[in-house]
Amino acid sequence: MIMESIGLTPSTLVFIVLGLTLAAFMWGRFRYDLVALAALLGSVMLGLVPADDAFMGFGHPAVITVAAVLVISRGFERSGVVDIIANQVLKVGERLLLQLLVLVGTVVVLSGVMNNVGALALLLPVAMRLAREHNTSPSLLLMPLAFGSLLGGLTTLIGTPPNIIISTYRGNVTGENFGMFSFTPVGVVVALVGLVFIVLVGWRLTPKRSGQASTEEMFDTANYLVELKVTEESKANGLTLHQLHDELEETIPVLAVVREDNRRAGYSFHGVLQEGDILLLEAGPDELKLLEDKVGLSAIAEPEEDNETDRDEADSENGASQPLDERQPVDTEGLQLIEAVVRSDSMMVNRSVRQLRLNQQFGLHLVAVARDGGRLKQRLRDIRFQTGDVLLLQGSENEIADSLATLGCLPLANRELHLGQPRKLALSIGIFALAILAMLFDLLPAAVAMSSAALISLLIGVLPLREGYQAIDGPVIVLLAAMLPVGEALETSGGADIIADALLRFGVEWPIIVSLAGLFILSMLLSNVVNNAAAALLMAPIAASLAKGFGVSLDPFLMVVAVSASCAFLTPIGHQSNTLVLGPGGYQFGDYWKLGLPLSLVVMVVAIPAILWVWPL
Repeated sequence: MIMESIGLTPSTLVFIVLGLTLAAFMWGRFRYDLVALAALLGSVMLGLVPADDAFMGFGHPAVITVAAVLVISRGFERSGVVDIIANQVLKVGERLLLQLLVLVGTVVVLSGVMNNVGALALLLPVAMRLAREHNTSPSLLLMPLAFGSLLGGLTTLIGTPPNIIISTYRGNVTGENFGMFSFTPVGVVVALVGLVFIVLVGWRLTPKRSGQASTEEMFDTANYLVELKVTEESKANGLTLHQLHDELEETIPVLAVVREDNRRAGYSFHGVLQEGDILLLEAGPDELKLLEDKVGLSAIAEPEEDNETDRDEADSENGASQPLDERQPVDTEGLQLIEAVVRSDSMMVNRSVRQLRLNQQFGLHLVAVARDGGRLKQRLRDIRFQTGDVLLLQGSENEIADSLATLGCLPLANRELHLGQPRKLALSIGIFALAILAMLFDLLPAAVAMSSAALISLLIGVLPLREGYQAIDGPVIVLLAAMLPVGEALETSGGADIIADALLRFGVEWPIIVSLAGLFILSMLLSNVVNNAAAALLMAPIAASLAKGFGVSLDPFLMVVAVSASCAFLTPIGHQSNTLVLGPGGYQFGDYWKLGLPLSLVVMVVAIPAILWVWPL
């Protein structure tokens, strides 16, 4: 066995594996599910995890429950439950405090009954529309909204993966899991206090980023759109748009082709270019030189005298852009442009336009990319997408929603709210209510009840099967399944006892509440650099050893881990909700702690006494 040959104790090896795993999480070079899988396989090779038990985590109740909740959450979205709520949120008016109260309050409630990332994703376009309609900086709304989704997850068993993990761990130790609403007394108190703090004080601590409230301002689109004419001598004459891109060896989005006063969107133009065609496309100085040198296209300097009047009338009727030197701001709605943010689970992450074949496979033209609140100036073909990037895309109005869903992008602009079918709306709520009742009366375990609800939703058509599979966040499932055996190795190797003994020696002369505060801070800091589910998995055995050392009840220690693992307020990488608002809000890495640190302290000060009151030592 490798462990025997290198002469190290199991606990030492566990600490080495976990140290390398945490370093890889913080480095961010590799996705967290791959890091977790490497940690699992390394633990097996070192003899820390039995080979026969290596993949038992994929059938673990906590993993199954998380997957089922993700499917149910997508069913809520599909049936129109959240659209009804969002439609009301849009009526709040222009007062910022009222906007914050309604937005954050709504996401807190939704996050208690569905996945908190899903709840945020549904209300993010609503917040963006509110900001644009009332000329408010989105940065004042989006960070509070993201933090509200984390607070709302504290209120129920299914609100966030750490609660499910802690409940299952308690069941393994004591034989009885936490129930659906065991987290509610403490969670509601913490969420309400956090909501009040964010609405009255917290938003003042968020940076106000200007210039992010509209597509034109963020991307400065009008200054980059140019008109180019196909002449008889142009090499582009007789080429299709696809062949044009091949000649250029560059992806330069052709937004529209104007021919004889008729304007066709670039994505729907499949013919060959002819003499006299005018191309409306998005290009900077480098791209313009490339277009002129390689295919003989150059910008129109001034309108032709012979048909200037006709062209003006055609532009008025068809919405085409004016010539470069005298055009008005471009009608982006007519061009069917849409903004979308790249999610952390998107297939686009670390891939380029060419690798994804956006145009050929998805029918999408990439017009521009914004990162950290500013437009990227490099060539589109050279950009490798990152989580939180905001994309300006053009595509078919009928197909763009499906394409974005497949790519793993969240639409931010021009997203219309559509009420679901009343029958499916009632069915979705009814199925979920039956699952909750089955859990409340101990008729079914959480994993079975939630899985049954997800299955019934798929069988009766509340959610199409394809969307059901898409709803399951594969990286999170792999992370949980891989880290569960590693977390158990921390306990079985004696590593958890070593950490607990160190905390006991530190806190032996202090009241137990001080040790609880130390456990809270340690778990909270961990959750800000690794996934919160991983933080809960690693801290649960330490909490159990600490409670055993003090000779007191296990429950308050586990509840401290459950709450603190969801307090990922300090960095944009601690939770998917934080990452999701990074681009649209124009935030920088260091912006999060300005609101996150005070909010974390408020949560700790409120949560620990509330836990001790509900779950006494």
